[in-house]
Amino acid sequence: MKFSTLIAAGFALAASVSVAFAEDISGAGATFPYPIYSKWADAYKKVSGVGLNYQSIGSGAGRKQIQAKTVTFGATDIPQKEEYLNTNGFVQFPMVMGGIVAIVNLEGVAGGDLVLDGDTLAKIYLGKVKTWDDAAIATLNPKSKLPSLPIIVIRRSDGSGTTFNFTTYLSAVSADFKKSVGAGEAVEWPVGIGAAGNAGVAANVMQTKGSIGYVEYAYATQNGLAWTDMVNSAGKRVKPNLSSFKAAAAKGDWANAKNFYLILANSPGEASWPMMATTFILMYAQPSDPAASSAALKYFDWAYSNGAKMAEDLDYVPMPDSVIAQVRSAWKGIAK
Repeated sequence: MKFSTLIAAGFALAASVSVAFAEDISGAGATFPYPIYSKWADAYKKVSGVGLNYQSIGSGAGRKQIQAKTVTFGATDIPQKEEYLNTNGFVQFPMVMGGIVAIVNLEGVAGGDLVLDGDTLAKIYLGKVKTWDDAAIATLNPKSKLPSLPIIVIRRSDGSGTTFNFTTYLSAVSADFKKSVGAGEAVEWPVGIGAAGNAGVAANVMQTKGSIGYVEYAYATQNGLAWTDMVNSAGKRVKPNLSSFKAAAAKGDWANAKNFYLILANSPGEASWPMMATTFILMYAQPSDPAASSAALKYFDWAYSNGAKMAEDLDYVPMPDSVIAQVRSAWKGIAK
């Protein structure tokens, strides 16, 4: 499935559903997992007759919607801590993992032609590396002919789980970034043009020569955008692909992650991709509409059992069987 339509639609899956039937599952939140949620939804509708009305509006907006009880589930790429879950009466569980990539629009540059390290990427987003032929980039790419163009920084304008994981990574590798900007879903960027959603960032990079942005990997590959390789925590150059994403994901200690609170940024290992995220589901432990809650859990259960290959086809990393078993146990905390 091509996802170039993501560029044209801010509420992609919601917009694709012309009529939301009473039996359809409603959810809202993170744009990071939209490509795989869309693919799962198409397949699930064929076998169950039940549709998914998912608003791809960002993690922050998704949490607001589930708190307002306007949807059955919220989706966020930011794991929520125990106090938040208890205060709101939520159960939290992970659905899928994936990689965040830096995307660029430079004439003659294809995916993987360039490499960046965390410190240089942080300096770009701090506005300290301002041109593509800056020594910091040139040193990492001695064989590349870099243009003397200004770097146009594109970043998120909305409350974003992708931003949370991206800035968590940059804060881990750059003390300057941590002090000046820090990690969060909505930060005070010193430079850049804001765009809403992964789709908005991808669209802006696609339209702007000399630009750089950050998106979930599927938004780059499905829209023909060039990405950069990265130097990981072991000092190795790695490419963004299912193999490097799995290597990073394998470092996650889910067995000891209370309420599944786990962040995968800057995972150790020579083969690990450094910019990773997990997307989570939030549901009420005491739902106001038990039937809708039950229908949502059936969809998620089906996705765990049948959706791994579809996820890998889009270079997402399915949750391990051991984690899925933990999640199904956690579902017992949701009243039926």
